[in-house]
Order: sequence, then C-alpha cells, then structure tokens
Amino acid sequence: MADRIQMKNPIAELDGDEMTRVLWALVKEKLLLPHIGLKTEYYDLGIMNREATGDAVTSESAEAIRRLGVGVKCATITSNAARKAEYGLKNLFPSPNGTIRAILDGTVFRKPITVSCVKPSVSTWKKPIVIGRHAYGDQYKASEMLIPGAGKVEIVYTPADGSGEKRITLAEMKESGIVQGVHNLDESIKNFARSCFLYALGEKLPVWFATKDTVSKIYDGRFKELFNQVYETEFREKCAAAGLDYFYTLIDDAAARMVKSSGGFLWACQNYDGDVMSDLIASAAGSVAMMTSVLVSPSGAVEYEAAHGTVQQHYYRWQKGEKTSTNPIALIFAWTGALTKRAELDNTPPLAAFAKRLEEATLGAVEEGEMTGDLMRLADPAPAKALNSWEFIGAVKKRLEA
Repeated sequence: MADRIQMKNPIAELDGDEMTRVLWALVKEKLLLPHIGLKTEYYDLGIMNREATGDAVTSESAEAIRRLGVGVKCATITSNAARKAEYGLKNLFPSPNGTIRAILDGTVFRKPITVSCVKPSVSTWKKPIVIGRHAYGDQYKASEMLIPGAGKVEIVYTPADGSGEKRITLAEMKESGIVQGVHNLDESIKNFARSCFLYALGEKLPVWFATKDTVSKIYDGRFKELFNQVYETEFREKCAAAGLDYFYTLIDDAAARMVKSSGGFLWACQNYDGDVMSDLIASAAGSVAMMTSVLVSPSGAVEYEAAHGTVQQHYYRWQKGEKTSTNPIALIFAWTGALTKRAELDNTPPLAAFAKRLEEATLGAVEEGEMTGDLMRLADPAPAKALNSWEFIGAVKKRLEA
C-alpha cells in the first residue's frame, strides 16, 4: 500500500492480555495498518511471556519507551493467587504498570472521553475532571510479609554512611497476620507536583491535591509539604497570571466536594487514590472504557494506554465463540495519542491528521447511534441495538475510509 502515511521513527508497542489483546490486534488490522506504515518495537507483556522472561520484558519495554520517547500499551493482567492458579504461574510478579511507572518516574493523567449523547451520572458535572496520579511508590512498590505468629515487626533504617541505624516498632503482633512496608522519594513527589502544575497550565485547569495527613502525619504530611513547596516556589506566580487556583484538602473532603462540583479541574492524587478515583470518574462520566491514560516522564517520554483492565469476563465469553460488546474506544484513543505524539516529535503532520480523523470517526459513530452496550444503556436517545466490538470497529472503519 504505497499510499499509506509513513512514519519516521517507531513507537514502543506493549501488547497485553485477554479481551484487550484480542481487540488490540483487531484495531491494528482494521483501523491502522490500511492507512499508515506502522513502525513499532514490539514487546509482548502477556502474562505467559512475562513468566517466561522472568518479567525482564516489562523492564525492557519501559526502557524502550524512554529511548523512543513514545509508547502505547495494551491492558495487562496483574498476577495474584487466583491468576497464578488459572495460568499455572510459578511466580507472582508486580503490576506491569507499576514497574513501568517506577522506571519512568512519571505522572499518570486520566481524562474522560466525552460524547454529547452520553450524560454523566453526576448531573452537576459540566466539564471533565482530570485525574493526575502519582506514578511511583506507595502500595505499588511495597514489600509485604505474612506473619506466622506472635512477635515484633520493626522498620529499620541503616544509613549508607555507616552512622547509627534507626528503628521503630511497626506492630506487636499477638497472632498471625500481614504487614506491608511502603515508601516514596522526595524528588519523585516534587516531580509529581511539577508535572501536575505544568499540565494544569497547559490545559488551563485549577489544581486540587488531597491526602490524609491528619492520620498519616509523616508520610502523607510529606506529600502535602513538598507539593505545596513546589507550588509556592515554582508555580504560584504562573498560576496567578493564568487565573488558576491551587486547593489542598483531605482526601475524604475532596471526594465529597467532587461529586457536587461542576468539574473542570485537575485532581492530583497519590498512587492508590488515583487508581481508584480515575475509575470512579470514568464510570460516572459514562464508561470506564471511555477514559484515556497518559504517563508523562520527567525525561519527556510519554506512554499512552486505556485506563481499564483486560475485560476478563468478556474474554471468557469470547473463548466460547461469542462476539462480545466490549467498548474499544479508550484503546483506539491510546493509539491515536501515541501517533499524535510521534507526529509532534518527528514533525509529520499527515500522521497527526490521520490520528485526528480516527478520533473523529470513532466519536462520530457514537454520536450517530452506533455504539457498544455499555454506552447504549446511558445514551439519550438510545439506539435500537448495541453493536458488538467487531461491528463497532467496522462502523468506525467505514467513517474513516469515507
């Protein structure tokens, strides 16, 4: 296909698991390859290949994103005891997303994809709420232990310079139980704050930040202190000039305020809070399958993915021969985001124009009543029937080629 749009440099392509892996291949076949000379460095992050490589492929893919400047990722399974039994795994590796985020030390920004025919569940929301999720540490870089019986659990700090160690008692265990140790880094917290304020200035959004420093006085208190320090020393004047506010409150207060707000702000969250709140925002805005996710590294590298998981139950139905009504929109937008960024870095306007046309064709299908079941239940007016994934991608393809 000599008339296809050509790419100068490749994108790091990270394949995944289950239903999203099926749709990943379908989107490439039907919507991308007929129109562009797609260049990628391919990394298979499917759970069995992570097992086969001792999870080395995950680190290799993160380094490829850093080297190439752009990556696009399919959803992946995070192994647990149930998945270990299901897939016959020998090891339980950490979340691939957590590993990649730690290597790139980036911030994840998640923004709902909106269409006029799907109204948010929260009637007061008039503009999208963007989640800025700190992408390092906390539970996603935790060390955990099963405690077999009574005893003392301590946290010990041994300074690298050989000076006296420090220790505190974490718990006096009276019986068997569990413990978890989490950490974070001052520079990562500062980079998180910088990324949020830079993103907010670019998108012209006020910034909220919330922790639970009344309970976690040292850990969350440090987040609050450093975030505020970056604002005061680097961004107060810039935000004031742009007419943008910075607001700090407790995480539970922020959640209560959020559901009564009109939207239109960036909510900066710690790692776990951002994981939960981004799915909540996505679902309330329409569907978890309508949420973009962008990881921005301080190095300038960017990774795009859909915010949802592998759609496990749909995959089991697909294995039985059913064509499911799985929504591929966020997956499509992961590709268009990566192609747009590649075009920006390489100065290839035709590639950026194609990405925009693909987004318009995707949303145009929904606006004209062709959509998957998750959106059909929310749409006004509701279409006569829901399309399965193959039919929806076909509807997008038809508009794209027109």
